[in-house]
Amino acid sequence: HDGDSCGDGGGGGGGRGLTHAHLVSTASGERRRLAIAAAFVAIGHEPNTALFAGQIELRSDKYVNMNSSGRSTRTSVPGIFACGDVADPTYRQAVTSAGSGAAAALDAERWLSETGVAD
Repeated sequence: HDGDSCGDGGGGGGGRGLTHAHLVSTASGERRRLAIAAAFVAIGHEPNTALFAGQIELRSDKYVNMNSSGRSTRTSVPGIFACGDVADPTYRQAVTSAGSGAAAALDAERWLSETGVAD
């Protein structure tokens, strides 16, 4: 619903789950109720990387700066790997986080083997 923001939502009780959302028109402020059975919630468009500032290199858009050698999850600090919504400005969430988490685990395993830390 273009031009609307979601105020809140609710359920009908009795285990029925989500049944509606209250929308607010960004133009007029008018509130209306929309019947729904499910919702996808995005947590925002700015990556939550503040805790990494000054520790690993971040891009100007605040995403973790990934090593430019191919599709690696390596960061600017050896042994530190990034994945998910802090590393992917295109897809950000959900399946991307799970898939890139697996890639980061493989990169970390490879790094441990290469550096002898795993011995």
